[in-house]
Amino acid sequence: MRPLFFPAIFCLAALIPAVRAQENADAALVGELMAFQGSKAIVSAMTTHCYETTGLNSAYKTANDNWYLRNIGFLDLADRVINKLGGASPGQIEAAETYGGTQIMSAFNQAEDKDAFCRSFLERVDSGALDIDKQLSGILKRAQDIAAQ
Repeated sequence: MRPLFFPAIFCLAALIPAVRAQENADAALVGELMAFQGSKAIVSAMTTHCYETTGLNSAYKTANDNWYLRNIGFLDLADRVINKLGGASPGQIEAAETYGGTQIMSAFNQAEDKDAFCRSFLERVDSGALDIDKQLSGILKRAQDIAAQ
């Protein structure tokens, strides 16, 4: 029995680097998929901010709603793939949302013409330029491939 034990340990030990590499790749992909939540936060934060800044122009609320309807399938796909890969770490989604919101508000605050910034942002949301399949197509493809397995 002893001769079988040591080769079995050796085989398991040889697999550890491969398992760790896969875990690291999975963690990296989960991190990339968090960008989907970041995109949602960007659109939500800026459409809400511009709605309030522009005197409650309902076009911003409509743009946000339409963006969400066009992208909900991608957000759900990301959630399914993240769960398939072992899930996100605690606070990871909130961190992605906070980062996305912070980045767009920083850009807004640096803009010299806030109204022009909001109008341009609205055009990009309405045109679909900020949709997940346009902004994050590579990550989306990888998520679709994983979901299809």
